[in-house]
This record gives sequence, structure tokens and C-alpha cells, in this order.
Amino acid sequence: MDKREVISTLNDLIETCKDGEEGFRTCAEGISSAELKSYFTDRAHRCATAAAELQDIVEEYGGTPETSSSMSGALHRRWVDIKSAITGKDDESILNECERGEDVAKRSYENALAKDLPIEVRSVVERQYRGVMQNHDQVKGLRNQARAHR
Repeated sequence: MDKREVISTLNDLIETCKDGEEGFRTCAEGISSAELKSYFTDRAHRCATAAAELQDIVEEYGGTPETSSSMSGALHRRWVDIKSAITGKDDESILNECERGEDVAKRSYENALAKDLPIEVRSVVERQYRGVMQNHDQVKGLRNQARAHR
């Protein structure tokens, strides 16, 4: 894989991270539970940290790192879905939308890992992917708890 492809792949993941950061912040704003607000705020911070890590690698490869969330495509639409779903929705609905966003993030990381990334880049992407999977599973668990308490 040449440097341009590595940079492009990482910039796609940076957009994914920025979308996640925005989505988790939006969930934190809309959720009623103080505990979940704290959880989502922490996840937004972790997404920002992951994006910064990828931005550093893009710079090491001589590229210009992405600095914002995506403006088109499925990732953006999913996080817009969260924003529109939050108004007047309950915690379960917010958690449902958050889980959908994490599904998109999972696919983005899986697509990146399907490529022939340099080993040092792959190790970072794999570690971040494990974090995405953890986020997904935790959000799904929280959603299931909310569903059980209706």
C-alpha cells in the first residue's frame, strides 16, 4: 500500500472519529440521565483522542490530516439521524441512534483493516477498532437496560 492510500484510509478514519465525537456529544446533550451524560462526554473525548492519534500518523506519512467530521456519506447521515431523533425522544431512542452510529464506525474500521496497512499503522487501527467494538457493545447494553426498564 503506498503512502497516498495509507493517508486516504487514515483520513477516512479521522472523519469517522470526528463523526463519533460529534455524535456522542449530541447524545450527551439530549440524554436525561446524568450518568449517561458523563459516559457520552467521555466517549466524545476518546473519539477526539483517537482522531488526534491518526492525524499525527498522517503527518508522519507526509499528508494533510482531516480536521473535521464528514459532510456527506453514511457516517454523516447517521449522526444527523441522532440529532433529529433526540428532539422529544426518550433515552432509549437516543441510545438506539447512538448504536446505529457505532455500527457505521465498526464498518469503517473493518474496511480499513481489510486493506494492506503497514504494520505500525495496522496496530494503531486494530487497537482503535477494539475501542469502537467496546463502545458499540456498551451502548447496546445500555440500550437494552433502558428497554428493560420501560
